Amino acid sequence: MSNEIYLGYHFKVMPLQPAVDILIAELGSAGFESFVETDTGLTAYIQKKVFFESILEDIHILKSDEFEITYTFEEIEQTNWNAQWEKNFNPIVVDDVCTVRAPFHAIPNTPYDIIIEPKMSFGTGHHETTHLMIQHILNNNFKNKSLLDMGCGTGVLAILAEKKGAKPIDAVDYDHWCYLNSIENVERNDCKAITVIEGDASVLKPKTYDIILANINRNILLQDMATYVSCLNPKGMLFLSGFYNEDLPAVQAECEKHLLKFEEKLERNNWVSLKFLN
Repeated sequence: MSNEIYLGYHFKVMPLQPAVDILIAELGSAGFESFVETDTGLTAYIQKKVFFESILEDIHILKSDEFEITYTFEEIEQTNWNAQWEKNFNPIVVDDVCTVRAPFHAIPNTPYDIIIEPKMSFGTGHHETTHLMIQHILNNNFKNKSLLDMGCGTGVLAILAEKKGAKPIDAVDYDHWCYLNSIENVERNDCKAITVIEGDASVLKPKTYDIILANINRNILLQDMATYVSCLNPKGMLFLSGFYNEDLPAVQAECEKHLLKFEEKLERNNWVSLKFLN
């Protein structure tokens, strides 16, 4: 895996919003794995082996008259990934309480300090959904609660959950780079309660948890909701993100079908995160 080749697409977008959010959603559905927002738009990454020539033909926003979007692309070896994201990666501070930063950034003056090196993994904290899930973790009591971080990406949510007192913690992702990267970031943040697992929802049973974090996307959430609920302890908390306001009715209906009780909604630039109780 050390010689994995990625393609980096550099998109210039005018105006930036909501075009960048729509572009991320569409590219994610097409197979792009990782995104870095820039001052002029977005850089998106996809493995060369899964790329095909017409992949951008189904990205509808590229044909929209409402936005001006141009792009260039380049091949990037995995070994050069750090140089790519270091160009654009700035520390993220959530509610003046939690900082997500790279090892080369200065130590912040916030109660929680998380050090992340993404390495092709999604979830640096820049994206709205990660930001919203961090807010949920900060606002709720996680002390001594067993927890699942489903679709863990860089492991940032699991790491913060441990810092908030959750234990034991399973961090699960089907993507091999996310799995490896989460292990590195867990060690980098000196976490002791997190087990990183490579796989999808099929690896969960027969485990159960007091808290489940699932920051994935609408279709996977709907597909795997029954599994999440079966793994959630009585009076457990389920936090969901990775979808838009427009997806809210479908997600809420699926949760209500499984007798989950809606508790709270957070929103950021039309992205939504929900809290449910079992």
